[in-house]
Amino acid sequence: MARRKRTIGIDLDSLVEKPRTELVEIWQASFATGAPRGLSKAFLARLLAYDLQVEARGGLGPRLEKRLLSLAVGEAPKPAAPKLKPGAQLMRTWNGTTHRVDVVDEGYRYREETFTSLSAIAREITGTHWSGPRFFGLVSRKKTS
Repeated sequence: MARRKRTIGIDLDSLVEKPRTELVEIWQASFATGAPRGLSKAFLARLLAYDLQVEARGGLGPRLEKRLLSLAVGEAPKPAAPKLKPGAQLMRTWNGTTHRVDVVDEGYRYREETFTSLSAIAREITGTHWSGPRFFGLVSRKKTS
């Protein structure tokens, strides 16, 4: 979507109080196209507020922008990690100790405690932040081009 440079300053807090016609004008000035039909005034204000915040912080990050563009052209999103079914077991040896994690309905069971994420378990094991799926070998660090 082509964007024009904003020439007007907008107070985010006042967006929700503006009439719909004014929100549509702001949208047209921002995107050089008409606002999507059928959006409620409140939702249109939230979309504009989000966009203004993104712009104020220098735009979207390159990874997010690339992902959004690929989704826009119909490419299927790549899952962050494979879905694990209850009953599966994950094992990882760390500093000479083998750690076993059981996949259960509620999340992941490790040492008689249930966790909601593999990253929390990886942090418990290593004492530092890790990507849980990467720690347990479910995804690689290789970048695809």
